[in-house]
Amino acid sequence: KKPQQLRTAHLTALACPALIVQGERDPFGTRSEVEGYGLSPAIRFHWANDGDHDLGPRGGSGFTRKGNLAAAADAVAAFATRA
Repeated sequence: KKPQQLRTAHLTALACPALIVQGERDPFGTRSEVEGYGLSPAIRFHWANDGDHDLGPRGGSGFTRKGNLAAAADAVAAFATRA
């Protein structure tokens, strides 16, 4: 169930680099919805393929939760070690 109000106001003026890992089908903000939020350019996203809130894809999508978690871990490691 989606919240009645977006909880993103504090993310519009964020100045420090940030990475958000989110499923493309997350009920709290799908990829297409989040792209319209007007968030700070300091925020980078890693989108879990066909993932929901816990990054799990639908059966038959060709993706797995394990694969999405591994890709998310790689994205976090790359973000944390970038110069």
